[in-house]
Amino acid sequence: MSQQNNTAYHPEHLLDALLLQLHLRSDEELSRKLHVAPRIIREIRAGTLPVGASMLIWMSEATGLGIPRLRELMGDRRRTCRLSFGPPRRRRTN
Repeated sequence: MSQQNNTAYHPEHLLDALLLQLHLRSDEELSRKLHVAPRIIREIRAGTLPVGASMLIWMSEATGLGIPRLRELMGDRRRTCRLSFGPPRRRRTN
């Protein structure tokens, strides 16, 4: 399921929850807390940059929330996350 096709995917909800959890007032303060450029937070909020695995790890470390909870906050309801690059795996047939 691609993020663009998933109407429940709202990374801005995740960012808003992080602001509340960390008692921050702006995306710029959040970017400092996560050690990323403010542009990254703006692009995630605008939906032009997906929330990657490393960003989820940084968010988890900053807040103490687990990655499943962070994924839930942004509306990612998939059971697993799969990498979208690399050759497809072959299934074993027995």
